[in-house]
Amino acid sequence: MIEDDQKQPKKAVDEPGAKQAAEADAVDQPRAQRRCDDQAKETRCKLHSFNWLADIPGGYADSEYVEVTFKNTRKGYYKNSTHLPLEIGDMVAVEASPGHDIGMITMTGALAEMRMKKATRCGCDGKRGRREQRDQAEEVKRVFRLARPGDLERYEEAKAKENDTMIRSRRIAADLGLNMKIGDVEYQGDGNKAIFYYIADERVDFRQLIKVLADAFKVRIEMKQIGARQEAGRIGGIGPCGRPLCCSQWMSNFVSVATSAARYQDISLNPQKLAGQCAKLKCCLNFEVDAYVEASKRVPSKEERLETADSTYYHFKTDIFKREITYSTDKNIAANLVTISADRAFEIISMNKKGEKPLTLKPDGDEKPREKAAFGDILGDDDLTRFDNKKKKKRKKPKAQAQKADSDQAALPGAKPASEQRPKKKKKKNTNPDSGEKPQAPKSPKE
Repeated sequence: MIEDDQKQPKKAVDEPGAKQAAEADAVDQPRAQRRCDDQAKETRCKLHSFNWLADIPGGYADSEYVEVTFKNTRKGYYKNSTHLPLEIGDMVAVEASPGHDIGMITMTGALAEMRMKKATRCGCDGKRGRREQRDQAEEVKRVFRLARPGDLERYEEAKAKENDTMIRSRRIAADLGLNMKIGDVEYQGDGNKAIFYYIADERVDFRQLIKVLADAFKVRIEMKQIGARQEAGRIGGIGPCGRPLCCSQWMSNFVSVATSAARYQDISLNPQKLAGQCAKLKCCLNFEVDAYVEASKRVPSKEERLETADSTYYHFKTDIFKREITYSTDKNIAANLVTISADRAFEIISMNKKGEKPLTLKPDGDEKPREKAAFGDILGDDDLTRFDNKKKKKRKKPKAQAQKADSDQAALPGAKPASEQRPKKKKKKNTNPDSGEKPQAPKSPKE
C-alpha cells in the first residue's frame, strides 16, 4: 500500500499533459459564478466596448494588460502577470490599497494597453483623472485571481450596505453644517474601504467629516468629487427626446462638449434647448458632429462671395448633406435668394479668381418647371409653406357703403332700374299643423 501510494503521485507527475488537463478543468468550470449577470443592467456593469483587435492573427493583439470597471464608471488597468485565461465579463479580484477589490473585465489584449496609454497621455477625466492615471502608470497593479464564491459573497454584503451608509453620511454632513451633497457610496470588494462621491459648488473642508465617518463605519474613508453629469447618470431620467438618458443607459465615458458642436450642425445657440437635465451641454451634440465636420469640407466656406455680372452674392444658408448653398444679394437680410449646388459654387469661385464673372449664378438652362405630383395635389396639402401666408378675413361692408355701391351701380349705363330688378323671394312661413306652431294672421292694411 505504501509503495502504491508513493508511485501514484509520480505517475501523475510523469504523465504527459496531466498539468495542462488540470488547468483546463479549472478553466472549464461554470463561469456563471464569476460573472455578474444579475448586475448587467446596473451602472457598474456596462459592457459598451468592442474589441476590434481580437481577431488579428499572429498574436499581435495579445497583451497582459486588462481593463477592469467598477461602480460609477470608475475604471482601472491591471497587469495579468499570472497569465490567467480572462474573458470580457469575468469578475476578478485585483490589487488595491489596502486589500483587494472586485471588478469586471471590460477589455483585454492590445486594445486595453492602448487605452491605458491614451488615458495616461491625455488625462481625459480632468485633473483628478490625470493624477490618478499618472500614479497608475508609475506602478501598474496586478490581477490576483478570478473571483471565488467567497469573494462574491463578501462583495454582495458590502454592496448591500451602500444605501444605508449614504443616508447616514448625509445626516452627518448636515449636522456638521457642510455645504455638500453625498450622492453615492462605493464599498471596496473586501469591505475594508468606502469611497464617498459628493457634489459641491465650492471648496469644502471635510477633514472633520472623514474622522466622524471613520468612527461611525469603521472603514477607511476616501472622498471623491463628481460633477453634475455623473450625478444625472446615477439618478437617471427621461430626456427631451422621450428616451432614457444616455448617461444612465449605456454611456460610461463623459467627453467634454463645446458650443462649436452646435455651430457645426447649425443649431440655434439657445441655452435652454442645448442644456440637458444636468444643466450642462447635452452629450448627444457630439454624436453627429464628426459627420457634419467631414461634410462641411465638401462645400465652400461661408466667407466666400460670388461675383456675377449683375450683383454680388453673400452666403445665406447651407444644406450640407444635399450640398446646396443659398446666396443672398444682401449681407444682412434675405434678398433675391438663389440656391445652387456646391459644384456650381466652386465653379463660380474659380471663375472669379481668374477675373471672370458669369451672367447669373445658375447655369444656363438650369431652371426647370415645377413637376406636378403624380397624385395631383389640388389643395396643396404637401406644400410645407402653406401655413406661412395668413389668409385675410373678409370684412362685411357697412350699410352706408352698400347703399353707395347700389347707387353707383344704378348710375352706370345699361343698368336696370330698381323697379325692373327681380324682387327677392321671401321665405315661406311654416303652416304645417303637425309642427305645433300656430300660423300668424295676416296683417290688416290699417296696421
